[in-house]
Amino acid sequence: MPRRPAPTIRPLAPRAPRRRPDAPSGADLSRRLAAVRLGQAASGSSHPLTDHAANAALESYDRGVKDAFDRIVPVLKRLSALQHEDDFVERAQALAQSELGFSLPLPILEKAWVSQLDMRSLFAWCVFETYEQTSDGFFRDDPLHGQPGSAAAEDFNAFLLSCGFHLLDVTPCADGRLAHAIAFALRLPFSSVRRRPHAGALFDVENTVNRWVKTEHRRYREGVPNPAHEDTRYLKVVLYHFSSLDPTHEGCAAHGSDDALAASCGRQRLMEFQQAVENSFCCGASVDLLLLGIDTDTDAIRVHVPGMDGSTRLDQWLDAATVYEATRHLHPEEARRRIAELAEAAAASAPDPGMVRLIARLLEHNISQIDYVRQYHDGHYADAGHAERFIGVGIGFKEIHLRNLTYFAYMDTVEEGAPDMDVGVKIFKGLNVSRGLPVPVVVRFDYNGKVPGARERAVRHAQRVQEAIENRYPDLFAQGLLHALLTVRDQERHTPAEAVGSTISLTTAGGH
Repeated sequence: MPRRPAPTIRPLAPRAPRRRPDAPSGADLSRRLAAVRLGQAASGSSHPLTDHAANAALESYDRGVKDAFDRIVPVLKRLSALQHEDDFVERAQALAQSELGFSLPLPILEKAWVSQLDMRSLFAWCVFETYEQTSDGFFRDDPLHGQPGSAAAEDFNAFLLSCGFHLLDVTPCADGRLAHAIAFALRLPFSSVRRRPHAGALFDVENTVNRWVKTEHRRYREGVPNPAHEDTRYLKVVLYHFSSLDPTHEGCAAHGSDDALAASCGRQRLMEFQQAVENSFCCGASVDLLLLGIDTDTDAIRVHVPGMDGSTRLDQWLDAATVYEATRHLHPEEARRRIAELAEAAAASAPDPGMVRLIARLLEHNISQIDYVRQYHDGHYADAGHAERFIGVGIGFKEIHLRNLTYFAYMDTVEEGAPDMDVGVKIFKGLNVSRGLPVPVVVRFDYNGKVPGARERAVRHAQRVQEAIENRYPDLFAQGLLHALLTVRDQERHTPAEAVGSTISLTTAGGH
């Protein structure tokens, strides 16, 4: 059988400056925040530790980004009704600029008078452009206030060290309902956390050991984030998920919506990582473990508080919703003391004081998120299941921190990540293909800009993954029901992703 030719990377034409999506003004945000506080003061419904200003800012960012994606289909429906008008191209471009903030590819628009408008390609184009807007805005504006060097990041980094941990490495499930876990549910600065989602939160042990080695090597060579002789540990966290409203159907698909299985597999993977480090280096090497769960309906977390001896009980945890109710009528400082007491009492054995301090901070942060869901989503999310806007494939996506925006399939090769990719495609067959819309896939590989040739290798890597995706789902590609955007990003710089190619075929140079 002849080998398929490698996919070509279609160069991107220079684009007109993008219009920033509309956002509420400072005055609008202040008025809305005042109204929220007034309503809560009248009802006495919120917790004294809830950060209402942060809740309002996060809701505004979440709504602004998702609205940008959700405007695409209504705009394309309007274009469909106009496609045979004499001034269609001009009206289409004006509508796109006004509603979406970017122009549409002329080669597709100019064919509308001789054939039906290629809506599938236009839809994918718009999703990819909107993703690029989101990436640009994230790195330009720092909407989550968590970029490296920010006040929030520096404060948390210092707090983490004071708890006895020099790095926080979190693996949530790849499910899009957990994509906001770091910045929203746990309220942590994104740059202070090493995050790499995997289906079922089942991270790759060997890769994680390699990242541990790099972290410890840097401590020895550079004293970053602290010197190697200081008595701190690498903290590995698994975040599994469950559903309180529909536990038998909307839990973790990788574990058959079995909460107990999700928790036990998470603990097992954590123990395998710890054992691998100890076997390869020394007994008691600086690794601590923490198992968390999250209710995807309410964002309330549960913490399996470990003992100082490393023990973790699957049948015992501290639920943030319980903590909320136990402290909601206390003064803020009293509430903080009570949270710490509850965390200490919930430990599997004699607790580590630093771990208790960190868990108490996570629970306090999660209280704000519980009120966030109550204020803006009537206590639980309406989209209990999947509602992602695109699939993210590869390694990177530092800028994605919004619930149900992206289904992640982290991988070096499609063969390696085939189960994750297949789940994502299955989800989007229900979300998009059932409506005649394509599955949008953003392929992403970050690279180290300090390493000669790293960018070129990242581009080739993305290209090979695109080819493998085409080979794995040939029917979808043949029907225009799957499109991919290739992107790379220099992880050493605070800059957005760079689009370097796409499967969208245009007859003239330019575009994706």
